[in-house]
Amino acid sequence: MNERPDPVDPAAAASAMAAAQDLARVRDKVDAARAVLMRLLQEVVVAESRLGNNQAAQMLEANEQLVLAALRQQAEAQAVADALAAASRAADIDPLTQLPNRALLLDRFNQGIAQARRQGGRLALLFIDLDEFKPINDTHGHAAGDEVLRQVARRLAGAVRAVDTVSRHGGDEFLVLLSEVSHQADVALIAAKLLAVLAEPGLVGDAGVRLTASIGISLYPEDGQDPATLINRADAAMYLAKHQGAGSFVFHGEGQAGPAGGPAAAPRAQAQALAAHQRRNAQLQEANERLVVAALGAQTLHAAAERARLQQAELMAAVAEELGDPMAPIRLATAMLGRAAGDEPLLPRVKTIIEQQVAHMSRLLGAASDLSGLGGGAPGSVDVVSELGPVIADAVLDSRPAMDLRQQRLVVSVQPGPLAVRGDAQRLAQVLRNLLDNASKYSRDQGTVWLTAVADGAQVVLTVADDGIGITPMALPGLFEPFGHDSHALGFNGVGVGIGLPVVRVLVAALGGTVVAQSAGRGRGSRFVVTLPLVAAAPAPA
Repeated sequence: MNERPDPVDPAAAASAMAAAQDLARVRDKVDAARAVLMRLLQEVVVAESRLGNNQAAQMLEANEQLVLAALRQQAEAQAVADALAAASRAADIDPLTQLPNRALLLDRFNQGIAQARRQGGRLALLFIDLDEFKPINDTHGHAAGDEVLRQVARRLAGAVRAVDTVSRHGGDEFLVLLSEVSHQADVALIAAKLLAVLAEPGLVGDAGVRLTASIGISLYPEDGQDPATLINRADAAMYLAKHQGAGSFVFHGEGQAGPAGGPAAAPRAQAQALAAHQRRNAQLQEANERLVVAALGAQTLHAAAERARLQQAELMAAVAEELGDPMAPIRLATAMLGRAAGDEPLLPRVKTIIEQQVAHMSRLLGAASDLSGLGGGAPGSVDVVSELGPVIADAVLDSRPAMDLRQQRLVVSVQPGPLAVRGDAQRLAQVLRNLLDNASKYSRDQGTVWLTAVADGAQVVLTVADDGIGITPMALPGLFEPFGHDSHALGFNGVGVGIGLPVVRVLVAALGGTVVAQSAGRGRGSRFVVTLPLVAAAPAPA
C-alpha cells in the first residue's frame, strides 16, 4: 500500500478559501465599475440635452465611444471572473481522476454533518484502499497505473447515488461519503457492492487486470463528530479489513476485540457473503469465456488442418494430371524409335522431343516440391550470385514458343550494365518463366507482354506486364495461394493448375525479395513486380 499524506490538508483548504475570497473581491470590483459607467451614461444624456445640434453630434460620438469602452471593460471583467471561477473549480478537482479532492470532500463533509445534526440523520464514510496496487505500476508502468486509477474512479462514481461523494484521498486510496444513511445494514450492502464492482475484470492496454480492495467504515454520529475523527477511524478499520484478507470491509469498533455476534456482525456477514458470491460469479464467467475462446480456437485449427490436407491431395492430383501430359509425347517418341534402323534422320528429332518433355516434367516436379515447402524454409541456394542478363535470356527462350503459337509480341527491356542478385540462376529463371507463361496464358492472341529489369537503389525490379484479361479486385488477395483462380479466367486458354504463382512467391521470398500483383480490373491487363536485393557484382566465371 502506498504511503499516504495526512487525511486533512489545511494548506489545500486555505488555498481554496483564498481563491474564493479573490473571486468575491473581483466580483465586487466589477459591480462597482458597472455602477460608475451607468452614472457616466446618465450624465452624458443630461449634457446632450443642453447642447446644440453640433455639440449634440459630438456628444453622440463620444457617447458611442464610451459605450464601446464600457462593453470592452465589461467583457474583460467577465473573462477574469470566469477564469477565477474555473481556477476555483479546478482547485477542488483531482487532476488525474476528475473526482473531488480532499478539500472539496471536507467542505461537503462539514455541510453533511451540519444537516445531519439539524435533522437527526446519519452519515457513513468508506475508506477504500486498493490491494496490491504497487505491482501494477512495477509491471505495466506508471501510465498503466494511472489508467487503473481512472477506471476505479469511474466504477466507484457509477456505483453510488448522485447525493453521495466519491473522492480521491491520495495515491490508491479513495473516500466515499454516504449521506442520508438509515441503517448500518444498508452501508454494508453498499460496501459489498463496491467490492464487487472493483473485482470485475478490466484491461490495461492488452493485459487483463482484476482488482481487490479493503474498506474501512465509520459512522456519524456514533464514531465521531467531525471529519478528521471519522476519517482516522475509517482508516484504522481499513487496516483491520486488510488483515482479514483481500476484498473485505470492517466497521469501526469491529475486529479482534469486538464480539463475534455483535449488532453489526450479521449484516456485515451477509454483505461479505454477497460480495464473495458475486466474485465467484465473475470468476465463473471469466472461466466460461476462456473455455469458449479455447473451443473456437480448436475448431479453427481443425479447419485449417483439414484445408491443408485437401490442398495437399489436390496438389498431388494436379501434379499427376500434369505429368500425364508429357508422357504421351515420350511414348510416341519411344514407338518411333522402334522403326527400322535405316530411318536415321528421325533419331535427332525423337531425342529432342524426349529431352523437352523430360525438362518439362522436371519443372513440374520442382514446382510441386517448392510448393510443398511453403512453411518449411527457403528452397534453392542463396549462397551464389547470378547475373540477371543470362537468366532473362534463358526464361525468354523457354517462353517464346508458346507466345509465338498465340502470335503474341514479347517486349524485353533490360537496363544496361551488370544486374547481379544473390540466388541460383535456375530458380531465378523459373520465377521469370512462370510469370511469362502466366502473362501469355491470360492474354489474347496477338497481345503484348512486357518484361523489364531495372536497378532501383539497392534493389533490382523485375516487371512482367500484359494487356490481357486482367484480374478482379476480389481475386487479387488470394492470387498467390495454392490453386487460386480468378473466376472470369476459368476456361480461358484452358484451366491452369494453380501452383505457378504460389511457387513464384515461395522462390522470391527465399531469395529475400517480394512479389506483388497489380491490375486495374477485368480486361485491363496485369502487372507482376518482383523486387530482389541487388549485390555489387557477380563472381567472375571459373
